[in-house]
This record gives sequence, C-alpha cells and structure tokens, in this order.
Amino acid sequence: MKKIASICAVLAAMLTLSACNTIQGVGQDVRATGNAIERAAQ
Repeated sequence: MKKIASICAVLAAMLTLSACNTIQGVGQDVRATGNAIERAAQ
C-alpha cells in the first residue's frame, strides 16, 4: 500500500510541476512519468 501511495504522490507532483503546451511536451511528460514509476517500483 505504501508503494501505491508513493507512486501516486510522484505522479501528482509531476503533473503539478509539468507544463506541457504541445503534443511533444505531453509525450515527454508521459515518458518521464513512466520512468518515475519504474524507479519507484524498484
């Protein structure tokens, strides 16, 4: 349960801090989010 909470916190922080104005920016944010999830899962 702690892992899920930490993953949600990371996702929320990334969404809050990211400012994507283009489709390319959205793609980069999605990639960064995936990388953060992978790091949190390890």
